Amino acid sequence: MNVGLVYDLRSEYLAEGYSEEETAEFDKEDTIEALRQGLAALGFEVEAVGSAKSLVAALAKGRRWDLVFNIAEGLRGSGREALVPALLDAYDIPYTFSDPLVMALCLDKAACKRVVRDLGLPTPDFALVRTEKDLAAVRLPYPVFAKPVAEGTGKGVCAASRAADRRELTAVCRALLKRFKQPVLVEEYLPGREFTVGIAGTGELARPLGVMEVRLEGSAEPGAYSYSNKANFETLVQYLPVDGPEAAEAMDLALAVWLGLGCRDGGRVDIRLDAGGRASFLEVNPLAGLNPVISDLPILCNMNGVPYQDLLRLIVQSALERLPVDPDKERKVRR
Repeated sequence: MNVGLVYDLRSEYLAEGYSEEETAEFDKEDTIEALRQGLAALGFEVEAVGSAKSLVAALAKGRRWDLVFNIAEGLRGSGREALVPALLDAYDIPYTFSDPLVMALCLDKAACKRVVRDLGLPTPDFALVRTEKDLAAVRLPYPVFAKPVAEGTGKGVCAASRAADRRELTAVCRALLKRFKQPVLVEEYLPGREFTVGIAGTGELARPLGVMEVRLEGSAEPGAYSYSNKANFETLVQYLPVDGPEAAEAMDLALAVWLGLGCRDGGRVDIRLDAGGRASFLEVNPLAGLNPVISDLPILCNMNGVPYQDLLRLIVQSALERLPVDPDKERKVRR
């Protein structure tokens, strides 16, 4: 089988003049090489396609693949992570990870939380601030937490995101609205431990891969797994495996969210404990980073006995389950 690898290479965007923050979610060369080698080791012929623009050019020339391994985040708009899946659906080319609807839904944290809440699953109460006028309608107990509604990698999250009163909330929302040109999600601040849960598989075959606690060191920016803390995780963040009742509750909630939203193949669900120690949903990443050394999902998997190569195998095998049965092609991947 031939596999097309679709991705956003950070260095290319930086060379075009985009900033470090604008390109924070994009991948470096070592990530692409690790994926290329990992997929080749699974028995695939791998073609590095590149970004969505490169994919469009290749499709226009009639290029096809048996499967596309898609990690392209996209650059603009709340549907940016849905762009590549939508293009591939139009050309009837199978791909890894979630479909356009799920990608767009999960990127919009407020819309995602509404669905999770309608599923009857716990998530902090929240409000959406589209303009400064909306602040008057926010009726949440302080402290609250404010962040851009459709960003990842901790973009827009800092110590000021935790607002203790109306004055601080107004200041942080004003700054985020101006800086990111998108609504601000304001939600109740949960004071408990923060976990991330790895998930592999789709539907009834989905299963948790383990739980990892994100614990900030004393020198870290306080109160949040912020952009700065993530960028300097080697010295500011401690990652710890979690087991016992709290881990079980987190995995149950994460799996319920994953199934309820219809996520596919692999990703992460972020969980935080409230003041009573109960697990509550924060957000889901259906397109999690896959650098074998610095990305949360591979780090989590490694500490839970799932090597990087096995993680890739689980993701690809899940995607292959959606392919129609072809007696002339082998759907299983190498171990």
